[in-house]
Amino acid sequence: MRPLATHGRYGYSGIGDRPDYVFPGGKRLAIHIGFNIEHFEFGQGLGANLAPPAPQPDVLNFAWRDYGNRVGVWRCLDLFEALKLPLGVLINTALYDYCPEVVAAFVARGDELIGHGHTNAERQGDMDEATERALLLACRERIWQASGVAPAGWLSPWISESMHTPDLLAETGYGYTLNWCHDDQPQPMRTRSGRTLWSIPYPQELNDIPMIIGRQMNARDFADMIVDQYEEMRLQSLQQPLVMGIALHPYLMGQPYRLRHLRRALQHLVAGTETWFTTPGAIWQYVIQQESGPQ
Repeated sequence: MRPLATHGRYGYSGIGDRPDYVFPGGKRLAIHIGFNIEHFEFGQGLGANLAPPAPQPDVLNFAWRDYGNRVGVWRCLDLFEALKLPLGVLINTALYDYCPEVVAAFVARGDELIGHGHTNAERQGDMDEATERALLLACRERIWQASGVAPAGWLSPWISESMHTPDLLAETGYGYTLNWCHDDQPQPMRTRSGRTLWSIPYPQELNDIPMIIGRQMNARDFADMIVDQYEEMRLQSLQQPLVMGIALHPYLMGQPYRLRHLRRALQHLVAGTETWFTTPGAIWQYVIQQESGPQ
């Protein structure tokens, strides 16, 4: 029988067979929040839906998502500020045209800005190589020009990749990707240029879109998921260092009844003392600065 096709980006490595290390302060569990702030094309393109999609212009679903940028994002920001939580903020660069004050509020906090495409109304995997390269460069340049920082990390809209995406990320100046959910530790990925692209764990389970939209989970259960994930990973981290990501969107978790449960979950997490609350970029910087990071 023929061997299966493979991506060639990494080989197999069981988590129990790797070198041990600790995070700053002797911590064993790193927690980061990926806060996705997105903007959508009106009358066309992709978008998460509250109700069955209607013929365009689909006002119901568009306006529901826009609530996140007008109201939800500010409610969530108040919560993050009250708990003094750092954020990895994944931004569509279309936000600079629509509501630049939203991005500026997170920059003022010192949060990390992470590239997340121009709009979540389009998929990166539908692009040819030249168009995809141009997108990666344009987003990096726009964030630099508007906010004074060049993003080190990238999350593709809808986690959509082409066969060349990791190569193009490395070639356009990005150091890490959040697209791959294959591990609980930072992992190096091979690219055609020879430059290592790091994969920082980003969740597709502890993520409000697949859970609340896809599986129709309620906010109480999603908050319980966050607490349960933390408690189990806290125990597992006695054996090896781990990364726990939480993926949130303001048009979902910024709804008042959901925010109430998110507050409960995050308050539980910050009450612990064993964890390093940080950003994906800080995790990436830490592992590349180690003389022998995880292999």
